[in-house]
Amino acid sequence: MHYYLYQFGSNPWSLFICTFSLLLLWGAYRALEWAWLRPRRLDQALRKQGLCGTVYRPVVGDLKENARLNKEAYSKPMQLSHDITARVSPLLHNSMKEYGKQSFTWFGTYPRVTITDPKLVQEILSNKFGHFAKLRMPRLGQLLVGGLVGYEGEKWAKHRRILNPVFHVEKLKRLLPTFSTCCDELVERWVQSVSPDGSFEMDVWLEVRNLTGDVISRAAFGNSYEEVKRIFQLQCQQAERLSKALSTSYNPVHLYLPTENNKRLKQNSREVRALIMGIIAKKEEAIKNGKTTQDNLLSLLLESNVREIGKNKKLNSNLGMTAEEVTEECRLFYFAGQETTSLLLTWTMVVLSMHPEWQEKAREEVLQYFGIGRMKPDFDGLNQLKIVTMVLYEVLRLYPPVVMINRRTYKTMQLGDLTLPPGVLLGMPILFIHRDPEIWGPNANEFKPTRFAEGISKATKDGQLAFFPFGWGPRICIGQNFALLEAKMALSMILQHFRFELSENYQHAPYNNTFTIHPQHGVLVKLYRI
Repeated sequence: MHYYLYQFGSNPWSLFICTFSLLLLWGAYRALEWAWLRPRRLDQALRKQGLCGTVYRPVVGDLKENARLNKEAYSKPMQLSHDITARVSPLLHNSMKEYGKQSFTWFGTYPRVTITDPKLVQEILSNKFGHFAKLRMPRLGQLLVGGLVGYEGEKWAKHRRILNPVFHVEKLKRLLPTFSTCCDELVERWVQSVSPDGSFEMDVWLEVRNLTGDVISRAAFGNSYEEVKRIFQLQCQQAERLSKALSTSYNPVHLYLPTENNKRLKQNSREVRALIMGIIAKKEEAIKNGKTTQDNLLSLLLESNVREIGKNKKLNSNLGMTAEEVTEECRLFYFAGQETTSLLLTWTMVVLSMHPEWQEKAREEVLQYFGIGRMKPDFDGLNQLKIVTMVLYEVLRLYPPVVMINRRTYKTMQLGDLTLPPGVLLGMPILFIHRDPEIWGPNANEFKPTRFAEGISKATKDGQLAFFPFGWGPRICIGQNFALLEAKMALSMILQHFRFELSENYQHAPYNNTFTIHPQHGVLVKLYRI
């Protein structure tokens, strides 16, 4: 033994080769374990329990097939129908059709088990034991959204604790004048567009995005849309570039390479952060000088953060949010605050154009409370709009903001009859759960607002709680009340002044834009002045 050590010691080059060879072998084993051995073990563990699914393809899994099916589905619009699963999520549609509702596909090297049982969805999202974790957001994804949505554990709890008071209903009431002002300006702009015959045509998707951008700018920061237009332009670019990167990069390594798209994503992210930090700095300076009010989310957030810091100083524990963390939450305000409500309003106008009888019912209710443009909707009146609320819920059921919610196991877990080893993804396809005939009845793909006549709890066949447009459990979307209040205000004011129908040139083409269901070719609508 001493002889061999002596030989190596006297020949450094041999020692280097030996060490390098061992490292190479170790790296090769790790790569083999990641790309083949572990996926095969997980595949066998799931199939032994009776689960069926797609065949594993090394490294890429079903990502390449998913991209192919999406490209094929998105190549042409569909007929006017709410049965959109085959177009929005063709891979999952085909998999569930072939292998059953509880089956699995491959997200790269990870199996993703489809969970459609509402009780199991609630169990996962309630996360009582903390063993169903959120997926780690890819680095490129963090360039679009950050903050609360990506945190876990104590950090998430701290941020949620600070943000909860910001989105309290009583605080949101203060934002109604802001909502009303933005909607007034939208309506006035549309009135000016009316031709002599009393009608005009426009892409309401673009208009509604500008509206919700204006609302979140003023409500969150006290700035007009024009003042922060650059942020929204960059965020829209980020979403498009991220969608492109994720849909064409089958090798995860590609997401980290210095491609032109990846470099532009990072550059845009830096610019957005700098712009938001500038807004925050001005707001903090105004607070110091006593020149600010509490009628915007940023002021409320800064105030709540100061309270948290003061409380924790006494307890000698972790302090509140850092300046960087406040910036990340503001970036999330911009993305989620605009995206959710703009899509809800856009699809509502599509659906009410397809079902004019419900458009008239909703208008009659609005005019009953607020008249034709005479009275601005107030908080109490908006809360009494039963038909409008039913319509919005039904649109959220058919066109939910998020197609699928994902979680992962990091230890062996029992879920129903399944024993799930660590490293398994759990996909809860909200789009499919909201259309399950066993839950919603044979008319699950039809627009039927009356199913919500007695509230969410009685909307399904057997009273199952299966309505998850904003998630569920402790991580339910913190801005859901903000989104619904804004949507009610905007829809009410539009119904007060206009009736509308789909243009002859409208193409019905909902598609999955990475996170949310977008109209691929916009939404051309013809509006008539009342």
